[in-house]
Order: sequence, then C-alpha cells, then structure tokens
Amino acid sequence: MSGNTGLQPSLSEVPGQSAKDVVLAFVDALNRSDFQAARKCVAEDLKFEGALGTREGADVYFRDMERMQLKYSVKKIFTDDTDVCFFYDITMASVTVFCAGWYRLSKGKIRSIRVVFDPRPVLEAAEKNK
Repeated sequence: MSGNTGLQPSLSEVPGQSAKDVVLAFVDALNRSDFQAARKCVAEDLKFEGALGTREGADVYFRDMERMQLKYSVKKIFTDDTDVCFFYDITMASVTVFCAGWYRLSKGKIRSIRVVFDPRPVLEAAEKNK
C-alpha cells in the first residue's frame, strides 16, 4: 500500500485513536454482539464488498451483521495511515473460513470494507441446511 494520496484525511484528524485502534474496536464489538458500539466505528455511508455480495450504507450492513452473528479471530494486521488490512478466521454459523479484509477510514470512521475469502465452505454448509 502506498502512503496518503491526499484523497483521505491523515490520522492527525483522528485525535487519540489510530485507524488500527478503530478497526480493532469495531471487530471486538462485533465479537461481543455489541452492534451499537460497532456502529460508532463506521460512517453512515459505509460500503461493504465481499465474496458473497455488497452492502451500501450502515443500516443495511448492520441488519445483516445482527442476523449472521460473525466471530473474528485476528491473525495478522497491517496498517498504512488510514488503511488497515488484516488476515483473520471468521466463523459464520458453524463454518470457519480464512479471510483478508481491507478497511479504509475517513474522518476517524470506517468508510469501506472489502473482504476476500473462499466462499465454498459457506455455500456448502448452506446447501446442507436446506
């Protein structure tokens, strides 16, 4: 990842909290199913892109998160100014998959999330539960 391109605010606009701190607080809140605390970490116009679809807006994203009750186990985290990337295991129902996530912040809030993983184990489990 490259440094700040001038299109994003620098971390100096996020007093006392690094981008990494914000993302880890977000993941911790999701793991505790504290969706109000997690919501404080994201922008209202949050954009999510993942292997199984996209979500536009915090309302839509959190409706899905409350239903899915995902659990994260962070393995390695990398930061570059307002970008945070990490590798993690995520458990969806009874299936755990290895993921990579790219979180981009603006004005101290998560503005976009892009997640990649192999969706086959999730799709296979869903097919078995039909």
